[in-house]
Amino acid sequence: MIDREIEEFLDSLKQRAASPHTVSNYQRDLRRFAVFIESRETHLKAIDHIFIRDFLNTLYLDGLAKSSVSRILSSVRSFFKFMVRRGQLPRNPGELVSSPKIPKKLPSKLSELEAQTLMEATGEPTLRNLRDHAILELLYASGLRVSELVGLNEADMDMSGGIVRVLGKGQKERIVPFGQFAAMALEAYRVERTLKGKTQRDDEGNMPVFINLRGSRLTTRSVERLLERYRSYLSPGRQITPHTLRHSFATHLLENGADLRSIQELLGHSSLSTTQKYTHISLEHLRDEYRKTHPRAKRKS
Repeated sequence: MIDREIEEFLDSLKQRAASPHTVSNYQRDLRRFAVFIESRETHLKAIDHIFIRDFLNTLYLDGLAKSSVSRILSSVRSFFKFMVRRGQLPRNPGELVSSPKIPKKLPSKLSELEAQTLMEATGEPTLRNLRDHAILELLYASGLRVSELVGLNEADMDMSGGIVRVLGKGQKERIVPFGQFAAMALEAYRVERTLKGKTQRDDEGNMPVFINLRGSRLTTRSVERLLERYRSYLSPGRQITPHTLRHSFATHLLENGADLRSIQELLGHSSLSTTQKYTHISLEHLRDEYRKTHPRAKRKS
């Protein structure tokens, strides 16, 4: 078995400040690989690219989607890269295995009208509704990841300046602005929370911005469930997740004239290519912009 090697690899990820979610994904993928190795009664140094392909074939037979198989292969490659770097293997057998071709799928986004509809779905001014409204406004106004949102503390908020300090992936800090609508929603929620006496600090002495009705820090799953409740305000069958609002934030900025580098900074992406995946303008919008701006797009009348 390769349990010890896997644990050492996971420890290296933690030391590099990988998120708990990332570590959990690697752990799940590599445990699955370890079970396959045990079923074939082989050892680490005997694994080659053919063995890995056999492993991937079993994943397909188990009904996994190409996207899931691709992620697991990436985990296996990263593990072997770690082993090579430590001098425990001479080569990375995963490098000789091609990734499955995954059809490109544009991430979901809201139209500006849908976003407005969602932001105006406030309900009665209860603590829960005010909190939900503040979450919706802040996600759309700032493009925060859901993990960044629930990790916010009161000390991270500059309400007068309309900015929030965010600790993103890899423990990288960035400053993100938010607009007046989000500021008003946040202030209404914070006032009501104070009136209800829900201002206790957590075990580390921080005061979370977003809490559940018991006063504890909100979880990412709670925010996902929150958004599922608000689907009814949109057209039937419409899906919405925290990432939908992040995609909408980026796309609406781009469509209204923001440059890609600024959006990259706001989203906290280290690579511009990652930002491009989060921003998708409709073909018709591109055509309109081309017609309006290119000097030879159409003949002068």
